Amino acid sequence: MITSLKNNKSSSERLKNSLKTRLLILSMFIVLIGLSIQCASIQQPTGGPKDSIPPKILQETPTNFSKNFTEKKIQITFDEYIKLANQQKEFSVTPDMGTNPEFKIKKKTLEITLPDSLEKNTTYSIYFGKGLVDYNAGNPLVNYAYVFATGDKIDSLSISGNVKSATTKEILKEVKVLLIPTSQDSIFGKKKANIFTTTDTAGNYKLNNLREGTYRIYALQEKNNDRIYNAPDEEIGFLKDSINLDHDMSNVNLETFKAIPKKFRTQEKKIEKNGSVLLIFNRRVDNPSLDILNDEENNKDKIVRFSNTSDSATLFLPNLKIDSLKMVLTENEKPLDTILVRRGNVKIERIIEPIFTPSSGRVDRIMHLQVTAFTPIKNIDKAKLKFKEDSLYRNNYQLAIDTLNSNIYHIRYNWRKDKKYQIEFAEGAITGYFGEQNKEKKFELTYDDSENYGDLTYNFTDLDSNTTYLVELINEKKDKVYRMDKISQDNPTVVYKQFPGGKYSIRVIRDDNNNGIWDTGNVEKRTFPEPVVYLNNVFTIRANWEQKDSFSLIGLKK
Repeated sequence: MITSLKNNKSSSERLKNSLKTRLLILSMFIVLIGLSIQCASIQQPTGGPKDSIPPKILQETPTNFSKNFTEKKIQITFDEYIKLANQQKEFSVTPDMGTNPEFKIKKKTLEITLPDSLEKNTTYSIYFGKGLVDYNAGNPLVNYAYVFATGDKIDSLSISGNVKSATTKEILKEVKVLLIPTSQDSIFGKKKANIFTTTDTAGNYKLNNLREGTYRIYALQEKNNDRIYNAPDEEIGFLKDSINLDHDMSNVNLETFKAIPKKFRTQEKKIEKNGSVLLIFNRRVDNPSLDILNDEENNKDKIVRFSNTSDSATLFLPNLKIDSLKMVLTENEKPLDTILVRRGNVKIERIIEPIFTPSSGRVDRIMHLQVTAFTPIKNIDKAKLKFKEDSLYRNNYQLAIDTLNSNIYHIRYNWRKDKKYQIEFAEGAITGYFGEQNKEKKFELTYDDSENYGDLTYNFTDLDSNTTYLVELINEKKDKVYRMDKISQDNPTVVYKQFPGGKYSIRVIRDDNNNGIWDTGNVEKRTFPEPVVYLNNVFTIRANWEQKDSFSLIGLKK
């Protein structure tokens, strides 16, 4: 009995050991399979430095700066595979070859096939900008140029400078700079300028490999990329006199502006949803007037509002049951344009949408609240206004029409701190001249402590006698004018009293013709825009603070 139990125990242990051995072998087999699969898979390598090295030129055939060039093809070989990037924008050839070269990539070689239209005794430059990049990482070979001459001399003179805006004085990138021999000045013609370059991100340019001669130079912000000044919205800059190029020239700086178009036209004409008629012109109109020719009733009672710069007009009409309007626009009492406006399928709703200033709803005891509208206002009915201070209705506020602008109303009140205000305009509280009314409108207000306002006095020096200057207080982005003042040698000071604290800039215009606005230039007459100068830095009007400063206008001297 004892012997039988021992034998059974021994048999059980052998079975367990056999199972352990099999499990161990199976586990090792699974691990080996996993390792073999992992070794067989191709994975993206990780880590390591990023490739930032541009392609390197190994050979140029023919060699760069070759003279007496007669070849039809140029081959440039690199140390790695390359590709072309944004060729239309980055590549340029000067002077123009008449027909563009053909660029082809063959593995590590760029092959350039030249046209048959090359001129004799001419230096040609092919600029690649950032258009040659390595195939994998896209690293560009920057500002590479291939130069050759069809004669026995490589022209080597250069002109460099920068381009800015005449109105903002900001640098301009990607602006074409054109150099045209005076014997073939074609900025207005059909033949495009063939010596050109483009400003870089800092507004700088350089024209290389130029021959001696007399040239005119232009900066052109193009719309159609034809190197011809032919679009009314293109900006252009130029020098008044021609350039006699017999040595390298630097600091040939240009300022671009949008000139007065040669031909007047009405750019846009339409009837808006609110019933007004909008007209936009391609230039300012001096002493303008509008008359309707085919509708005596509308012509008699119409309201015409020209913009401050007189380059657009808005008409408000009593009768909108019309198919079309035929109008004549006059300038200085002489007919300028006949305009036909069709109504079309415009669904018109006569409403007045009130506009509040300040739009933030933060008022004070100096500025108070202004209410106006795009539509001419005939009346605001105080009986249809509800004025609440916190939850209590108040009637002791003032509603008054502006003494200079009948389309502005002022709401004045003894605003107090820590109070919340609400003005409710019931429907029909505001009425226009032709039945327009407002929809119900509520506007929330809070009090802005006058300590947030400061005083600033500016005294200007070095003014020309018998000259008027326009001083514009603008925002730091230079795209909004808060106030405009006129100064002269006899009255050189501007005072900003209780002006909201914040960052501002000042722009000064020399108003040569004393018409109260900035006037642009004329390319054909070779006149420049009225000169503009900015304060050196953006300045801050500090809250509850009086500041005095001065600024020299020596830069605007005639």
